[in-house]
Amino acid sequence: MNSKARIAGLGTYVPGNILTNHDLEEMVDTSDEWIVRVTGIHERRIADQNQFTSDLAKEAVKSLMRQCHVTVEDVDLIIVCTTTPDFSFPNVASQIQDAFRIKSAGAMDLSAACAGFTYGLHVANGLISSGLHRKVLVIGAETISKITDYTDRTTCILFGDGAGAALLEFDEEKPSFIQTIMGTDGSGGEHVYRSAMSNTMNGTTLKGTDKLVQNGREVYKWALKTIPEKVTELLNLANLTIDDIDWFIPHSANLRMIEAICERLNMPMEKTLYSVDQFGNTSLASIPLALEKGIKSGQIKKNDKIILYGFGGGLTHCGQLITWPY
Repeated sequence: MNSKARIAGLGTYVPGNILTNHDLEEMVDTSDEWIVRVTGIHERRIADQNQFTSDLAKEAVKSLMRQCHVTVEDVDLIIVCTTTPDFSFPNVASQIQDAFRIKSAGAMDLSAACAGFTYGLHVANGLISSGLHRKVLVIGAETISKITDYTDRTTCILFGDGAGAALLEFDEEKPSFIQTIMGTDGSGGEHVYRSAMSNTMNGTTLKGTDKLVQNGREVYKWALKTIPEKVTELLNLANLTIDDIDWFIPHSANLRMIEAICERLNMPMEKTLYSVDQFGNTSLASIPLALEKGIKSGQIKKNDKIILYGFGGGLTHCGQLITWPY
Protein backbone atom coordinates (compact mmCIF):
# COMPACT_ATOMS: atom_id res chain seq x y z
CA MET A 1 0.00 0.00 0.00
CA ASN A 2 1.37 3.42 -0.97
CA SER A 3 1.38 5.91 1.86
CA LYS A 4 -1.11 8.74 1.90
CA ALA A 5 -0.04 10.19 5.25
CA ARG A 6 2.03 13.28 5.91
CA ILE A 7 3.65 14.35 9.18
CA ALA A 8 2.11 17.77 9.74
CA GLY A 9 3.97 18.68 12.91
CA LEU A 10 6.06 17.59 15.89
CA GLY A 11 6.33 18.77 19.48
CA THR A 12 8.23 17.48 22.52
CA TYR A 13 8.48 18.00 26.25
CA VAL A 14 10.83 17.06 29.08
CA PRO A 15 10.35 17.77 32.81
CA GLY A 16 12.31 20.56 34.44
CA ASN A 17 14.06 18.42 37.07
CA ILE A 18 17.61 17.52 36.04
CA LEU A 19 19.37 14.44 37.47
CA THR A 20 23.08 14.68 36.73
CA ASN A 21 25.76 12.02 36.92
CA HIS A 22 27.16 13.81 39.95
CA ASP A 23 23.75 13.49 41.63
CA LEU A 24 23.87 9.75 40.99
CA GLU A 25 27.31 9.56 42.60
CA GLU A 26 25.54 10.44 45.85
CA MET A 27 22.95 7.67 45.38
CA VAL A 28 24.86 4.60 44.15
CA ASP A 29 28.42 3.40 43.66
CA THR A 30 29.20 5.08 40.35
CA SER A 31 31.04 8.07 38.87
CA ASP A 32 30.48 10.70 36.22
CA GLU A 33 33.56 9.49 34.33
CA TRP A 34 32.33 5.88 34.26
CA ILE A 35 28.77 6.75 33.22
CA VAL A 36 29.95 8.97 30.34
CA ARG A 37 32.51 6.41 29.20
CA VAL A 38 30.05 3.51 29.21
CA THR A 39 26.82 5.24 28.12
CA GLY A 40 27.57 8.74 26.84
CA ILE A 41 24.93 10.15 29.22
CA HIS A 42 25.60 13.39 31.13
CA GLU A 43 22.16 14.07 32.59
CA ARG A 44 18.51 13.09 32.38
CA ARG A 45 15.14 14.73 33.16
CA ILE A 46 12.91 13.41 35.94
CA ALA A 47 9.17 13.97 36.41
CA ASP A 48 7.90 15.46 39.66
CA GLN A 49 6.27 13.14 42.19
CA ASN A 50 2.82 14.29 41.07
CA GLN A 51 3.67 14.52 37.36
CA PHE A 52 2.65 11.52 35.27
CA THR A 53 2.80 10.28 31.69
CA SER A 54 -0.44 12.03 30.73
CA ASP A 55 0.99 15.33 31.97
CA LEU A 56 4.09 14.98 29.81
CA ALA A 57 1.94 13.95 26.84
CA LYS A 58 -0.29 17.02 27.21
CA GLU A 59 2.73 19.33 27.27
CA ALA A 60 4.13 17.68 24.11
CA VAL A 61 0.79 18.27 22.34
CA LYS A 62 0.80 21.92 23.44
CA SER A 63 4.33 22.25 22.04
CA LEU A 64 3.18 20.68 18.75
CA MET A 65 0.28 23.13 18.46
CA ARG A 66 2.36 26.17 19.43
CA GLN A 67 5.38 25.47 17.22
CA CYS A 68 3.65 24.11 14.14
CA HIS A 69 0.51 26.26 14.22
CA VAL A 70 -1.81 23.26 14.01
CA THR A 71 -4.99 22.30 15.82
CA VAL A 72 -6.04 18.94 17.22
CA GLU A 73 -9.76 19.51 17.83
CA ASP A 74 -10.64 17.65 14.61
CA VAL A 75 -8.32 14.68 15.19
CA ASP A 76 -10.25 11.44 14.60
CA LEU A 77 -7.86 9.05 16.38
CA ILE A 78 -5.45 9.42 19.30
CA ILE A 79 -2.67 6.87 19.75
CA VAL A 80 -0.55 7.14 22.90
CA CYS A 81 2.51 4.91 22.92
CA THR A 82 3.67 4.20 26.47
CA THR A 83 4.67 1.52 28.95
CA THR A 84 4.10 3.76 31.96
CA PRO A 85 0.44 4.86 31.82
CA ASP A 86 -1.00 6.76 34.77
CA PHE A 87 -3.52 3.93 35.27
CA SER A 88 -4.10 0.41 33.98
CA PHE A 89 -7.30 2.00 32.71
CA PRO A 90 -8.60 4.47 31.66
CA ASN A 91 -5.92 4.80 29.05
CA VAL A 92 -3.75 7.87 28.56
CA ALA A 93 -5.27 8.54 25.13
CA SER A 94 -8.69 9.15 26.66
CA GLN A 95 -7.12 11.67 29.03
CA ILE A 96 -5.67 13.49 26.02
CA GLN A 97 -9.09 13.49 24.35
CA ASP A 98 -10.58 15.13 27.43
CA ALA A 99 -7.77 17.63 27.94
CA PHE A 100 -8.01 19.04 24.41
CA ARG A 101 -11.79 18.68 24.05
CA ILE A 102 -11.45 16.55 20.93
CA LYS A 103 -15.08 15.92 20.08
CA SER A 104 -15.07 12.73 18.03
CA ALA A 105 -11.96 10.57 18.22
CA GLY A 106 -11.01 7.02 18.99
CA ALA A 107 -8.46 6.74 21.79
CA MET A 108 -6.04 3.88 22.39
CA ASP A 109 -2.75 3.20 24.12
CA LEU A 110 -0.12 1.13 22.33
CA SER A 111 2.59 -0.82 24.16
CA ALA A 112 5.75 -1.72 22.25
CA ALA A 113 8.37 -0.47 24.74
CA CYS A 114 11.20 1.53 23.18
CA ALA A 115 9.88 0.80 19.67
CA GLY A 116 6.52 2.32 20.59
CA PHE A 117 6.80 5.64 18.75
CA THR A 118 7.75 4.06 15.43
CA TYR A 119 5.01 1.45 15.95
CA GLY A 120 2.55 4.28 16.53
CA LEU A 121 3.63 6.04 13.33
CA HIS A 122 3.26 2.77 11.44
CA VAL A 123 -0.29 2.19 12.71
CA ALA A 124 -1.32 5.79 12.01
CA ASN A 125 0.19 5.70 8.51
CA GLY A 126 -1.69 2.49 7.73
CA LEU A 127 -5.03 3.76 9.01
CA ILE A 128 -4.76 7.04 7.12
CA SER A 129 -3.51 5.42 3.92
CA SER A 130 -6.36 2.90 4.00
CA GLY A 131 -8.90 5.71 4.24
CA LEU A 132 -10.17 4.76 7.69
CA HIS A 133 -8.87 7.96 9.30
CA ARG A 134 -7.91 11.44 8.12
CA LYS A 135 -6.06 13.00 11.05
CA VAL A 136 -4.24 11.04 13.75
CA LEU A 137 -2.37 12.27 16.82
CA VAL A 138 0.54 9.99 17.75
CA ILE A 139 2.12 10.57 21.16
CA GLY A 140 5.07 8.80 22.72
CA ALA A 141 5.40 9.52 26.44
CA GLU A 142 7.16 7.83 29.34
CA THR A 143 7.85 8.42 33.02
CA ILE A 144 10.45 5.67 33.28
CA SER A 145 11.81 7.20 36.48
CA LYS A 146 8.72 5.94 38.30
CA ILE A 147 9.64 2.32 37.53
CA THR A 148 13.41 2.69 37.91
CA ASP A 149 15.18 1.04 40.83
CA TYR A 150 17.50 3.74 42.17
CA THR A 151 19.46 1.18 44.17
CA ASP A 152 20.48 -0.67 40.98
CA ARG A 153 23.56 1.05 39.58
CA THR A 154 23.28 -0.79 36.25
CA THR A 155 19.87 0.67 35.35
CA CYS A 156 19.33 3.88 37.33
CA ILE A 157 22.13 5.65 35.45
CA LEU A 158 20.31 5.15 32.15
CA PHE A 159 16.74 6.33 32.30
CA GLY A 160 14.91 9.65 32.06
CA ASP A 161 11.44 10.96 31.28
CA GLY A 162 10.08 12.71 28.20
CA ALA A 163 7.39 12.91 25.54
CA GLY A 164 6.88 13.63 21.85
CA ALA A 165 3.75 14.25 19.80
CA ALA A 166 3.33 13.99 16.03
CA LEU A 167 0.30 14.98 13.96
CA LEU A 168 -0.36 12.90 10.84
CA GLU A 169 -2.78 14.02 8.12
CA PHE A 170 -4.12 12.59 4.88
CA ASP A 171 -2.03 13.77 1.90
CA GLU A 172 -1.77 11.54 -1.16
CA GLU A 173 0.29 14.13 -3.07
CA LYS A 174 3.17 14.51 -0.59
CA PRO A 175 3.21 11.58 1.84
CA SER A 176 6.02 11.35 4.40
CA PHE A 177 6.38 7.57 4.56
CA ILE A 178 8.55 5.69 2.08
CA GLN A 179 9.04 2.25 3.64
CA THR A 180 8.63 0.40 6.94
CA ILE A 181 10.10 -2.72 8.49
CA MET A 182 9.20 -4.30 11.81
CA GLY A 183 9.65 -7.49 13.80
CA THR A 184 9.90 -9.19 17.16
CA ASP A 185 11.99 -11.80 18.95
CA GLY A 186 9.72 -12.77 21.83
CA SER A 187 12.20 -15.39 23.04
CA GLY A 188 14.31 -12.55 24.46
CA GLY A 189 11.49 -10.94 26.40
CA GLU A 190 12.99 -11.80 29.78
CA HIS A 191 16.04 -9.61 29.06
CA VAL A 192 14.10 -6.41 29.74
CA TYR A 193 10.76 -6.41 31.53
CA ARG A 194 8.57 -5.09 34.30
CA SER A 195 6.62 -7.88 35.98
CA ALA A 196 2.87 -7.69 36.63
CA MET A 197 0.37 -10.55 36.96
CA SER A 198 2.64 -13.39 35.86
CA ASN A 199 5.90 -14.18 37.65
CA THR A 200 7.37 -16.39 34.91
CA MET A 201 8.31 -15.80 31.26
CA ASN A 202 9.47 -18.44 28.81
CA GLY A 203 9.97 -20.75 31.80
CA THR A 204 12.17 -18.21 33.58
CA THR A 205 11.22 -16.98 37.06
CA LEU A 206 10.97 -13.21 37.13
CA LYS A 207 11.92 -10.87 39.93
CA GLY A 208 8.77 -10.00 41.85
CA THR A 209 9.04 -6.25 41.49
CA ASP A 210 7.18 -3.34 39.93
CA LYS A 211 10.50 -1.88 38.80
CA LEU A 212 12.15 -2.23 35.42
CA VAL A 213 14.60 -5.15 35.15
CA GLN A 214 17.15 -5.28 32.34
CA ASN A 215 19.94 -7.56 31.22
CA GLY A 216 21.82 -4.87 29.36
CA ARG A 217 24.44 -7.19 27.91
CA GLU A 218 21.87 -9.41 26.21
CA VAL A 219 19.83 -6.48 24.89
CA TYR A 220 23.04 -4.92 23.53
CA LYS A 221 23.99 -8.16 21.73
CA TRP A 222 20.52 -8.49 20.20
CA ALA A 223 20.40 -4.86 19.04
CA LEU A 224 23.90 -4.96 17.59
CA LYS A 225 23.00 -8.00 15.48
CA THR A 226 19.41 -7.12 14.58
CA ILE A 227 19.29 -3.39 13.87
CA PRO A 228 22.09 -3.16 11.24
CA GLU A 229 20.60 -6.18 9.43
CA LYS A 230 17.11 -4.69 9.43
CA VAL A 231 18.24 -1.19 8.41
CA THR A 232 19.97 -2.79 5.42
CA GLU A 233 16.81 -4.73 4.62
CA LEU A 234 14.74 -1.54 4.90
CA LEU A 235 17.05 0.24 2.46
CA ASN A 236 16.87 -2.69 0.02
CA LEU A 237 13.07 -2.58 0.12
CA ALA A 238 13.24 1.09 -0.87
CA ASN A 239 15.98 0.52 -3.49
CA LEU A 240 18.26 2.93 -1.63
CA THR A 241 21.73 2.76 -0.09
CA ILE A 242 23.08 4.17 3.15
CA ASP A 243 24.56 7.06 1.13
CA ASP A 244 21.05 8.14 0.13
CA ILE A 245 20.10 8.74 3.77
CA ASP A 246 20.48 12.22 5.21
CA TRP A 247 19.87 11.31 8.86
CA PHE A 248 19.73 8.19 10.99
CA ILE A 249 17.77 8.47 14.25
CA PRO A 250 17.87 5.22 16.25
CA HIS A 251 16.41 4.75 19.70
CA SER A 252 18.73 6.53 22.14
CA ALA A 253 19.34 3.62 24.49
CA ASN A 254 23.06 4.14 24.95
CA LEU A 255 25.47 6.25 22.93
CA ARG A 256 28.06 3.45 22.77
CA MET A 257 25.40 1.12 21.34
CA ILE A 258 24.51 3.73 18.71
CA GLU A 259 28.17 4.10 17.79
CA ALA A 260 28.54 0.32 17.38
CA ILE A 261 25.37 0.09 15.24
CA CYS A 262 26.58 2.94 13.02
CA GLU A 263 29.98 1.32 12.63
CA ARG A 264 28.37 -1.89 11.36
CA LEU A 265 26.19 0.11 8.97
CA ASN A 266 29.00 2.36 7.75
CA MET A 267 26.75 5.22 8.81
CA PRO A 268 28.80 8.28 9.87
CA MET A 269 28.03 9.52 13.38
CA GLU A 270 27.92 12.99 11.80
CA LYS A 271 24.67 11.90 10.11
CA THR A 272 23.24 10.33 13.27
CA LEU A 273 21.01 12.20 15.71
CA TYR A 274 20.41 11.16 19.32
CA SER A 275 19.05 12.54 22.59
CA VAL A 276 20.67 10.19 25.09
CA ASP A 277 23.53 12.50 26.08
CA GLN A 278 21.21 15.23 27.34
CA PHE A 279 18.07 13.30 28.34
CA GLY A 280 19.21 9.73 29.02
CA ASN A 281 17.28 6.72 27.76
CA THR A 282 13.70 8.03 27.56
CA SER A 283 12.43 4.80 25.97
CA LEU A 284 10.12 5.50 23.02
CA ALA A 285 10.34 9.28 23.58
CA SER A 286 14.01 9.29 22.59
CA ILE A 287 13.33 9.37 18.84
CA PRO A 288 11.00 12.40 18.76
CA LEU A 289 13.34 14.20 21.18
CA ALA A 290 16.31 13.59 18.84
CA LEU A 291 14.20 14.50 15.81
CA GLU A 292 13.19 17.83 17.33
CA LYS A 293 16.79 18.61 18.29
CA GLY A 294 17.72 18.14 14.64
CA ILE A 295 14.90 20.41 13.49
CA LYS A 296 15.65 23.19 15.96
CA SER A 297 19.38 23.11 15.19
CA GLY A 298 18.66 23.46 11.48
CA GLN A 299 20.30 20.14 10.65
CA ILE A 300 17.11 18.53 9.36
CA LYS A 301 15.75 20.22 6.27
CA LYS A 302 12.70 19.80 4.07
CA ASN A 303 12.81 16.65 1.87
CA ASP A 304 15.63 15.06 3.88
CA LYS A 305 15.45 11.27 3.91
CA ILE A 306 15.50 9.99 7.50
CA ILE A 307 15.51 6.54 9.07
CA LEU A 308 13.78 6.35 12.45
CA TYR A 309 14.50 3.04 14.20
CA GLY A 310 12.94 2.02 17.50
CA PHE A 311 13.89 -1.14 19.37
CA GLY A 312 13.57 -2.55 22.86
CA GLY A 313 11.50 -4.71 25.20
CA GLY A 314 9.64 -7.53 23.58
CA LEU A 315 12.12 -7.75 21.89
CA THR A 316 10.37 -5.49 19.38
CA HIS A 317 11.73 -3.27 16.64
CA CYS A 318 10.33 -1.03 13.92
CA GLY A 319 12.08 1.15 11.33
CA GLN A 320 10.51 3.96 9.33
CA LEU A 321 12.10 5.49 6.24
CA ILE A 322 10.50 8.91 5.83
CA THR A 323 10.85 12.13 3.87
CA TRP A 324 10.79 15.15 6.18
CA PRO A 325 7.92 17.39 5.02
CA TYR A 326 8.80 20.85 6.36
